[in-house]
Amino acid sequence: MNELSERFETHPAGDRQAGEKLRCDACPVMCYIAEGHTGACDRYGNFGGMIVRADPVRVLDFAVESGNSVVPFSGEAWDGELVNTGRRFVTAIGAGTTYPDYKPAPFIVSQQLAGVDLVTVVTEGIFSYCGVKVKIDTDRHLGPETATVRAQGEAIGHVTTGEYGSQMLSLGGVHHLTGGSKSEGRVTCAVLLDLCNKKPVELSIDGGAAIVVEAGKPPVIDGTTEHRMRVGCGSATIGMFATQWRGLVDEVVVVDDHITGVVSEHQAGKVLGWEETGIKILGRRSTPGRYFKVSEPGLGWGGTSISDPLEILGDWNAKKGARPGLSLLMVSTTGEQFAYYELNDELMPVKKPFPDRLRKSVGLIEDNCEPALCTVLFVGGAGGSLRAGVTENPVNLTRSVQGLRTYVTVGGAPVYVWPGGGITLMVDVLRVPDNAFGYVPTPALVAPIEFTLRRDDYLALGGYDGEIRSIDDVLARGGEYLNERATEAAGTDNPWPPLAQLRLTAPGGSR
Repeated sequence: MNELSERFETHPAGDRQAGEKLRCDACPVMCYIAEGHTGACDRYGNFGGMIVRADPVRVLDFAVESGNSVVPFSGEAWDGELVNTGRRFVTAIGAGTTYPDYKPAPFIVSQQLAGVDLVTVVTEGIFSYCGVKVKIDTDRHLGPETATVRAQGEAIGHVTTGEYGSQMLSLGGVHHLTGGSKSEGRVTCAVLLDLCNKKPVELSIDGGAAIVVEAGKPPVIDGTTEHRMRVGCGSATIGMFATQWRGLVDEVVVVDDHITGVVSEHQAGKVLGWEETGIKILGRRSTPGRYFKVSEPGLGWGGTSISDPLEILGDWNAKKGARPGLSLLMVSTTGEQFAYYELNDELMPVKKPFPDRLRKSVGLIEDNCEPALCTVLFVGGAGGSLRAGVTENPVNLTRSVQGLRTYVTVGGAPVYVWPGGGITLMVDVLRVPDNAFGYVPTPALVAPIEFTLRRDDYLALGGYDGEIRSIDDVLARGGEYLNERATEAAGTDNPWPPLAQLRLTAPGGSR
């Protein structure tokens, strides 16, 4: 029998102990764990004959909102305790789950804010219905929409609709986690866990690129690190910088996979009195000065597949202004690629040394580009027994969240709650404390979630009045699975749940 099976060999669910092994009921796997080992999730273990949480529960310390004034010490010697203990916030990181379903949440914590009694319900949710949306700031072509995204050869998601200056991936979801092979579910879970915990992952896209993605870091596409996201499409770039080129060059083409711009034809050029140049773009003309489909998407100029920008030009028309010596600037939407040409006697563009007079304008495009970054948003549906750990009537919690009477956080970080039914939330993992996410080998992701609301609202939901505890009590006694090192304090830049969102009116006041 290998070490892994020794750690979490299963037995009938009713047995609390099998030999020297203890059953952990913190998740549906219900491992039987030998002394000194952790279960399959590496989060709970058998230490000293007790099931304890291997990681500490996180307690955040929020700064005092005191305007520009400095809150002085009282003059007494500091005893090592946190200053401003009244603004501590018990997160769900390390708190444990509501499994089995009948149990209230691991922590239901009371605290006063601005003279109002608040309750924060804290639990680690087991999310099978979850995934991540990855925003990759680049105009490089990663792959066609709906193309399969793979990790270690397993399908874990797909390319979705691109947004302005960014490519988007949708990864995970219940069908990849539990609807495919065991290997697909295992790999999907591992990738989601690494992304949510701000670690790099290597992905490949069918018919497209190989990429390395890490929250808060630039993407690496086919081995090349991206530096900038585009300032705009070719047309927008013309509109922004046409005045910078007036009088310095006869024609400007901004090459872009989506909309290539031509300044002499563009409305911005017309307003400035730009003369015709007789240029011809090999693409599908939209409105004047705006062209679609000048090239297939790729890793070249402006997200096209071209390495020589002259490929998108046709014959110049002398009857419409083309002449020997006419000057031409071609530039990409990030300013990273640029070239200067002049027409010869046969009206053919000839590349020339790049003139100093145009360097400032190209530099201005680069200056207006933001750094290329990967953004990872965890998306999950909070339902089922998670809500039952908050109230005996779970739909009341959903209605309270949708009615803005309950403020939802993930590890203390603010979330966006989608409209409509259920509690579908989305959070930027960079705002969540490090290593806040875990997993269970069902497979599913484990994410911290906190619900903060007025105490009177909580009781009206059908909340567990007898389970409400003070922060001081939580710090002193911990919880069902917590050992002696189970609490720690950490600062946070996230806002305290705002009063306006919690609608902290007097009891009976308008909602």
